[in-house]
Amino acid sequence: MFKKFGLPAILTIIAAAVNYYLTLPAMNIKSGSFWSFVLFVIVVYVVLVLFFTGKAKISDLVKGVKPIETKKISFNKINKKWVKNTILTVLAVAILVGGYIFVSSSKIFNASKYQKMLSVTESNFNTDIAEIPLTQIPVVDRDTATRLGSRKIGEVVELVSQFNVSSYYTQINYHNEPVRVSPLEYADIIKWFTNRNEGIPYYVKIDMASQNTELVELKEGMKYSPSEVFGRDLMRHVRFAYPTKMFDSTSFEIDENGHPYWIISMYDYTIGFLGGYDISGIVTVDAVTGEMVYYESNNVPQWIDCVYNANVVLKQADYWGAYVNGFWNSIISQKNVVKTTAGYNYLAINDDIWAYTGITSVVADESNIGFILVNLRTKEAKTYSINGAEEYSAMESAQGKIQEKGYKATFPILVNIADTPSYFISLKDSAGLVKAYSFVSVANYQIVGVADTVAGAEAEYRRLLKESGKLNTDITPSGETQTVTGNITAISTAVVGGNSAYYIKVSDSDKIFIAPVSLNDELPFMTVGSQVSITYIETASGITVSEIK
Repeated sequence: MFKKFGLPAILTIIAAAVNYYLTLPAMNIKSGSFWSFVLFVIVVYVVLVLFFTGKAKISDLVKGVKPIETKKISFNKINKKWVKNTILTVLAVAILVGGYIFVSSSKIFNASKYQKMLSVTESNFNTDIAEIPLTQIPVVDRDTATRLGSRKIGEVVELVSQFNVSSYYTQINYHNEPVRVSPLEYADIIKWFTNRNEGIPYYVKIDMASQNTELVELKEGMKYSPSEVFGRDLMRHVRFAYPTKMFDSTSFEIDENGHPYWIISMYDYTIGFLGGYDISGIVTVDAVTGEMVYYESNNVPQWIDCVYNANVVLKQADYWGAYVNGFWNSIISQKNVVKTTAGYNYLAINDDIWAYTGITSVVADESNIGFILVNLRTKEAKTYSINGAEEYSAMESAQGKIQEKGYKATFPILVNIADTPSYFISLKDSAGLVKAYSFVSVANYQIVGVADTVAGAEAEYRRLLKESGKLNTDITPSGETQTVTGNITAISTAVVGGNSAYYIKVSDSDKIFIAPVSLNDELPFMTVGSQVSITYIETASGITVSEIK
């Protein structure tokens, strides 16, 4: 009896333990991974029982002993009525459970609940999105960040042979500055064995405005990450502590002191049994010590930026726009039905990261009727009624301005230029390097300012806005074009946005002028004492030099 049922049970338990250790399913009846695990256990046990009750010993087969034939059990000896009743009962339970899940979770019966998953308020663009200095406009997207990170680690020979930069590159606000951060990871399992005692010694921090890339060294290496193995593997470490939680997304962040943490979002279903997918809380994992703390989604520390996955909240934004007048209206008459546009980006506002995208009619067209912003820490959502071009039309307009160069536009960032809703777009060459920048009017995407520096693009854009009469506010005297002539009293160079720029002081002004080398090929030859004439615009966002000679 033990051989027939006890031994298969023991082997099944062992197989289940190995499977659990490797696949880490959530022990939660709402999780698909749980039912996959249960099915695995059942299949393994049945196969083992059949093997041990219906086959001869392998050793006997090797010795040439004739296998013992399995005795067939006559179905007539089995209670047919019991089998029939069991099958009918199982089917009835399956139908009832399936029906409950469908009715309780379906959008057909719960459209209003889905529509209210995201609480959205109408707000004022100029009040919420202030004009920011040019030096704080993010020009680095994820692709560019990846290139900068790889280039930085390549500068350190002893690191590049042992580690890679992981692909996280989480966008966060760090001391009110937009940055992307990503840890290093072990290059392979051999590198883990040789470096595991010290851990991962660095992470990469990239300033999204200046493109300054820094390898931040830790006093003590990170011992918990996705590139670890065994008990220090990040997900295994968290799963053993929270066996019933369902994991959503994982992000890498640093606190205000630059200490590294992993942020793992947990999800649950809030409508019926399997409807209303939403984030219920997060677990912070100290990347160095492995210490874990769980927070409910409504009680997250201020320094954490990425609680909600952008895809999750923007899906809820689609529910908000689709089911405003019920489920059937979203399909048939579609009165007042709107949807989000295809792409999205991030805005840094008041030390938080907001996901933003356009809102357009459910009937596909090339215009937006507004924008929606969702705070990725609190899930606060705001809409702005701004009619204009949708993002991809603006991208095509920016590309068309310098189409002879064949540059490709990145997805826009929504910015405020002189109280005018505007798109900021980086333009890349075929190698993925940022070569130019563009500002495009949301209201009129034919108004496009393009230059090989952010300052130059903004100056051109402001000029075009003024000429077209599209500025929402009058340009104050401090915003008019001004010229100063004098001798250079100080000059130094630096790399800004991947391009050389010169910081200049002149004798007849107390201002510091930042002039990109593209404005004048003779800039590298100018020295203290050289006479210059600088044309510039001074606005709330800083000083923009448009000409130097």
